[in-house]
Amino acid sequence: MLKLEIKEEGKFKYMESGGDGKPLVLLHGLMGSLSNFQGIIDYFSKTHNVLIPVLPLFEISIRTFSVMRLVDYIEQFIDYKGFSKVHILGNSLGGHIAQLYTYKFPEKVESMILTGSSGLFESAMGSSYPKRGSYEYIKAKAESVFYDPAVATKELVDDVFAIVNDLKKAMCVVVIAKSAVRHNLEDKLNDIKNSTLLVWGIQDGVTPLWVGEKFHHLLPNSQLVKIDKCGHAPMMERPELFNQALDDFLKKVESNTFNDDPKETYTLG
Repeated sequence: MLKLEIKEEGKFKYMESGGDGKPLVLLHGLMGSLSNFQGIIDYFSKTHNVLIPVLPLFEISIRTFSVMRLVDYIEQFIDYKGFSKVHILGNSLGGHIAQLYTYKFPEKVESMILTGSSGLFESAMGSSYPKRGSYEYIKAKAESVFYDPAVATKELVDDVFAIVNDLKKAMCVVVIAKSAVRHNLEDKLNDIKNSTLLVWGIQDGVTPLWVGEKFHHLLPNSQLVKIDKCGHAPMMERPELFNQALDDFLKKVESNTFNDDPKETYTLG
């Protein structure tokens, strides 16, 4: 397992594998931790420069917050790193940010990868104050995100419990969720022509499979990979299958052969 340290440079905190490979920028979700991407780091750091910026979800003023503030942050981060083009991958809220960035700067995106992404179906994120409840309640909610509840480790549950029991962070969750609703992308997705991979858990209860299928319908150059026995975070729950799909996609994009059959759909697992 490759352990990356969090770097702090100016306003940015991020992990970076380094190397000469093309940049692969990973964007975490609202309750997601950087460790959610460990399987991707281990696999792709051999061929790509894998970067995970820490999104300032709980540092931006609630009064001025919007999802576009996070898009601006990613724009500034990619410019700071001096990348002319990146592969950008997002899970959940991170996928929403990836779409907005790609829509705004299509020339900077070599490909886009969405998995369990928001952007179309926002009610799953919730728009009311997160229920604090007992630790057991939060544990059950965290387990429900996955097909296999064992994927919700104690560390993961502890992180979620800490967020919903911190008044400021819980309020941020509400503000972020409401902003996501306002930035629904249904009427913009057809304008995103970049090569796109959609990886969806068939048993995703947060952004159900029909959401991935709708993304596939609306994004003109997209491929949909459905993974069985898998919930909202395929890169965590079925990392081998996720990496297989992503590796195949990146090789096609980087060899300019993806557009030979961009609307393909297949199932793994």
